[in-house]
Amino acid sequence: MARSPCIIRAVPAFRRSIAQFRDAGEKTALVLTMGALHEGHLQLVQVARKRTRRVIVSIFVNPAQFAPHEDFASYPRSLVHDLKLLTGVDLVWAPAVETMYPQGFATQVVPQGPAKVGLEDAFRPHFFVGVATVVTKLLIQCAPDIALFGEKDFQQLKVVTRLVQDLDLPVKIVGVPTVREQDGLAMSSRNAYLTPAERAAAPTLYGVLRDCAARITDRERIARVLDEGSRAIESAGFALDYLEARHAETLQTVESIKDGPLRLLVAARLGRTRLIDNVAVPQRR
Repeated sequence: MARSPCIIRAVPAFRRSIAQFRDAGEKTALVLTMGALHEGHLQLVQVARKRTRRVIVSIFVNPAQFAPHEDFASYPRSLVHDLKLLTGVDLVWAPAVETMYPQGFATQVVPQGPAKVGLEDAFRPHFFVGVATVVTKLLIQCAPDIALFGEKDFQQLKVVTRLVQDLDLPVKIVGVPTVREQDGLAMSSRNAYLTPAERAAAPTLYGVLRDCAARITDRERIARVLDEGSRAIESAGFALDYLEARHAETLQTVESIKDGPLRLLVAARLGRTRLIDNVAVPQRR
């Protein structure tokens, strides 16, 4: 019978449990989540289980990455349901907001580089400071050998990778490919906000990304491809924030497929739901 995870809410108890794993010579993996778990999160857990002896999942809805007008209060929270999905996980770290940000908390981690390239940062300027601060805290609290992040949040993955490198944190960041529904929609906790009609339209984002990637691979001009892709997204009822082709490592702008490995990234609103996605641009062999 699969075991239920041990839930820990206090830093001293969490560190004692981690120390026991270390003393036994067992490698650990951390999967960072905000709960409302889905198959994408569980894929991270499966990859972690294959690579380490012990798997820890954090569940913390981080207020520092939400602006006042965003959905912190309504963000889906389902701890009981989440725990049922996490059988086989060793520890669940589920601190309260007061534990992560106690009275008098006054320190932020302010990332640059891939956090300042005009993608998510242009539309959510507060976001990566909140992400970098909480990720740094979680990595210090857990001190895992590896930490896993989904590629769906591609800019976030690059920001965290740069953060770990710059701060000499002794952890390897592992990116895991996006998990999708059968119709291509990238799995996300916020998909629960979609109405039935919006849910039917939502896979358009992935369809446009794939089409644009194929055309760029065939050497069509990037600016033209993105312009036509943007119009297709807006015609499907989305309010487009951006559709961009960027260098896959630096996230800097590019002009042609010759500029290096490319990634297409998109963010758009459908009703009250903001969706993001990305795909790699294949290179011709």
